[in-house]
Order: sequence, then structure tokens, then C-alpha cells
Amino acid sequence: MKPEFEASTFFRVSDLPAKQVLDGVAMRSVDLDNLMMTFVEYAAGARVPTHFHPYEQITYVLEGQLEVVIGDVHEVLGPGEGVCISPNVEHSSRPINGPAKALDAWTPVPERFKVRVEPPPR
Repeated sequence: MKPEFEASTFFRVSDLPAKQVLDGVAMRSVDLDNLMMTFVEYAAGARVPTHFHPYEQITYVLEGQLEVVIGDVHEVLGPGEGVCISPNVEHSSRPINGPAKALDAWTPVPERFKVRVEPPPR
């Protein structure tokens, strides 16, 4: 049982605590048993190095531009654009021309990105 959120809980992104996951990359997260969403803020010049993981990931750009590299393919995504990344596929990302914000969806839930919080009173 998760003490931080009930099965149906409303949230406000600005109320979620930020977790610094890399230099210049902060995440705010919400999750259920089998799904997580992370709200990612990239500072100008930040970089998520090439990596892979066992999770399915969908990234959707909210603000700015984000260069995503999958294998030898480099794609610059802007607001309203995204990418689906299958498990165990090497990828990296970085903001282009300033900061960027993105929304990631994950399944199964990556435990390392969880932030335990009590929902704010309404």
C-alpha cells in the first residue's frame, strides 16, 4: 500500500517535490501500481547521458526543444511532439537552445524516481 497517494488522488504539479536526478535535470513524479508520470525540467546545458532501462517510456515535450538520440537517430522535438522508447533501447536527451520541460510516462514504475509525499489538503 502506498501511503503517499490513494487510488484516486488529484494533484498539482507545482505541489509535487522536485528530485534532482542529474546535474540540471529535476523530476516531479506521481505513480500508481503499474504506471508513473514524471514532469522533467531540463536546465540549459543539461544532459541525460546514453543509457537503457527495462521500462517502457513515452516522452512528450511541453516547453522548449529536446534532442533525443536513439541509436544513430538524432531527433529534435518541440512542444506537442514526443517519442516512444521500448525497454532496453539505448537513448539520451538534452535541451537545445535553452531549458526544456517534458512529461514522461513509465511502466512498470521505476522505483528510483518515486518521491514519497502526502497529498496537499484541498
